[in-house]
Amino acid sequence: MVAMFIPETIGTPLSPGATRVMLLGAGELSKELAISLHRLGVEVHSVDRDETAPAQQVAQVAHVLDVNNPERINGLIAAVRPDFIVPEIESVATDVLEAVEAEDVAVVVPSAKATKLCVNRETIRRLADERLGLPTTAYNFVSEREEFDAAIEEIGFPCIAKPTYAGPGARGHVVISSQDEADGAWRSLTAGVAAPRIVVERIVDFDYEVTMLVVRSLDPATRQLATWFCEPVGHHYYSGERIDCWQPMAMSERALENAHSVAARVATELGGRGVLSVRLFVSGDDVYFSEVYPRPHDTGLVTLCSQRFSQFDLHARAILGLPIDTTLVSPGAASMVTSPVDAESVTFDGLAEALAVPESTLELFGKSPARVGRRMGMTLATAEDCDEALDRAQRCAERIVIEADGPAPAPAEPEPAAE
Repeated sequence: MVAMFIPETIGTPLSPGATRVMLLGAGELSKELAISLHRLGVEVHSVDRDETAPAQQVAQVAHVLDVNNPERINGLIAAVRPDFIVPEIESVATDVLEAVEAEDVAVVVPSAKATKLCVNRETIRRLADERLGLPTTAYNFVSEREEFDAAIEEIGFPCIAKPTYAGPGARGHVVISSQDEADGAWRSLTAGVAAPRIVVERIVDFDYEVTMLVVRSLDPATRQLATWFCEPVGHHYYSGERIDCWQPMAMSERALENAHSVAARVATELGGRGVLSVRLFVSGDDVYFSEVYPRPHDTGLVTLCSQRFSQFDLHARAILGLPIDTTLVSPGAASMVTSPVDAESVTFDGLAEALAVPESTLELFGKSPARVGRRMGMTLATAEDCDEALDRAQRCAERIVIEADGPAPAPAEPEPAAE
C-alpha cells in the first residue's frame, strides 16, 4: 500500500535516483518545510501560481501553475513522478489526489481523505461530532435566509457565522450579537456566492484556545503507525494576518489529557503520516473541538525556537518514516511582522536594534507584493517562561521598520467565489 511507503534510501537531489517531494502551495510554511527536507537530502518541487512565493525561492525546482487546476496538476505529477505530494493549502485538486492515492502513484501527505475533508467545515465538523462523538460547540448548517434566521434563534446570541468552505479566498467569520446584525451578516457571507453554505455556531465562554500539533508516523520498534504530541501552543489573533503564539501553553493535567484524546482521535481518523494541527477551545478541564488542518500550522511557527525539532522537521521526518522527537528545549514565542503599506516591494530597517533583544531572532519571508496587514516575517524569542519570551518577541517585532520601495501593487487577483 503506497500510503505506508517508506524509502529505503535517500537519493541524490537532481539525479535519476532522487527522493522527490512535491509541495502544493509555496507560502512561508512550505518554505520552512522545503528547508527541512533539504537537510535530509530530498529533492523539493514547489508548485504555486505565484513565481515569487517564498518556497519557490528555495525549492530545487519551482513550477508556476494553479494547484487547483486538475489537468495541469495531473500533467505535472506525471512529468515529475514525485514519491510524496504534500499540500500546504486545502484548496487543491482533491480529486486528482484521490486518484493518485488510489492508483499508488505517490503518497499524499497526510492523506487525500484528510485534504478533502478539511477544506469543508461541514464535513469535518460532522465527522468530529457525529462519527467520533467529540465535544463541539452547538452548530447548524444553512443555505437559505430562512434557515439562517432559524439557526440564530435556536443557538442564541452571541453567535458566530462563517462559510463552510475553509480554503484560500474564503470569507471571514462574522460575530452576531443581536437580530439587528443578522441582515448585514447574511449579506457579507453570501454576496457573489452562487450556492452559499453557512455554519452558525454558539460562542463558547472558553478560557483560552490552543493548537495541538499531532505527529503521526511509524514507531521504530513496531513499524506500526503511532502518535506523538508537541507541547500545546497558545495563540492570539489580531487584525490582518498578525498572530502572537507561545509554547508551552499552561493547561491543567486533566485538560491536557482531554486535549490529547480529542486530537489523537481526529488525527487517527484522517489517516496517513505527518503533522496535523488541531485547534481546541478549553474551558476549565473541558475541551471542545474547533478545527483541524492536515499540515503544520502558522501558530506552530513558534516551534522553530522552542523545540529540538520544529513542526517542519517533524513533518519531514514523518513523511520519510524517520524517528520522531517532540522534545521542548525552551519556552518560546513568536510574533508576526505585518506590512503597514501597500507596495510592490519593501525595505526592512531596524534589524540590528531588533536582534539586540536577548535570545531573539527573526525571519523575513521574502513576500511580494506587500499589502497592509500582510504577514511579511516573524520574530522568535526564548526565555525562562512564556510571558518573558512573548515580551521579547513583541519588542523585537516592534523595532522592525517596513517602508515602501516601489509603486503600489496592482489590485489583487480575485479568488474564485466559494460555492
